[in-house]
Amino acid sequence: MSQLDTRVPAVLLRIDRNPFHHGTLGAVRSLGRAGVEVHVVADADNSPVRRSRYVRRLHPPPRPGASDAEILAALREVAARVGRPAVLVPMDDATAIAAGRLRAELTPSYLLPDVPAGLPERVADKAELAAVCASAGLPHPTTLIPDSPQRAADDALRLGLPVVAKWSRPWLLPPGSGLRSTQLVHSPRQARELYLRTAEAGSPLLLQAYLAPGADRDWFFHGYADRSGTVRAGGPGRKQLAWPRGAGLTAVGRWTPNPEVCALAGRLVGALGYRGVLDLDFRRSGSTGRYHLLDFNPRPGAQFRLFADSAGLDVVRALHLDLTGRPLPEGEPVAGRSFVVENYAPFAALRTAPGGRELAWYAGDDRVPGWVMWALWARHVSGRLRQRLVPAVPVPAPRAATPLLTDNEKASS
Repeated sequence: MSQLDTRVPAVLLRIDRNPFHHGTLGAVRSLGRAGVEVHVVADADNSPVRRSRYVRRLHPPPRPGASDAEILAALREVAARVGRPAVLVPMDDATAIAAGRLRAELTPSYLLPDVPAGLPERVADKAELAAVCASAGLPHPTTLIPDSPQRAADDALRLGLPVVAKWSRPWLLPPGSGLRSTQLVHSPRQARELYLRTAEAGSPLLLQAYLAPGADRDWFFHGYADRSGTVRAGGPGRKQLAWPRGAGLTAVGRWTPNPEVCALAGRLVGALGYRGVLDLDFRRSGSTGRYHLLDFNPRPGAQFRLFADSAGLDVVRALHLDLTGRPLPEGEPVAGRSFVVENYAPFAALRTAPGGRELAWYAGDDRVPGWVMWALWARHVSGRLRQRLVPAVPVPAPRAATPLLTDNEKASS
């Protein structure tokens, strides 16, 4: 018998168009295996997610950059098709923020955590996070927000190169712009050029003191703050491999006990009154040993399935159980368990894992998405290689027109 109330379906919502978002597949499998009817509102036409046996139905998502009114209209259409109240699971920052703003309008059709108004947007905004950390007493890297191109160049020098450049609201970045939510800046000129793209990015540029990566320095915490504010499920993990290296998503992570990281997460939740799923990123300073909060994502992190405990509880199941009024089982942490994203760390996926392991894409009870991922990934990589290796075809200069000769000129030539 399932621990979850299988009479209540789940609706996973994602606006981000990334076809390789393995966190969505993780949520589909976690809830589907427990017998919950899973609906996916996402652009999954070219994604392995659509091939999962646990997807009950796919629904068209709102467009990237959709307004709250558009998101509300799309979710009301889904609610009409589902036909009964469902647990809503936002899978990216944009939809988590919209769900927080639209909670009153969505409540009749969807079950949502009672998060304070405006809080998801505040914690997800990189420029606001420094103030959030200050209010909770958490270390945060020194952050400056330049107000001109020259100020951006000066701030980069003031912080000490290299510096981390972030866009305050990365969910507003236009697709295909080439702008990255986070990148390292190695010169004042780079900082100046990035600032000049502020209007295109849709949010302010901020520059942050760089904390160098290293062994045992990159950590994350996933958890669920229940209706009482108690942090349940989840746990602390150590990032062993990132993609891109040093500043990217977790390609290989390991569940590693860390009381200090757990205490920082609990302090933050208590100070803010946060409710719901959270994903935090920390980096430990090599000089002071202190853990600095780098990001607060008000939704499930892509590797949340790492923290499935001995009772099978993860943060997505905790959300469903809590919102349907069911008790959360008391399981034991599975320290040493690892999570591997095969397309970013293929060799790690082949190595033995004494502490247990979960793969992002392949699963014995749901094999097709893993097979589809490799076919799509091979096509994706080969396309990128062609763009890099095939030289641009030079365009020949226009030939000068041959002048027309008169009869007299022809005769004399």
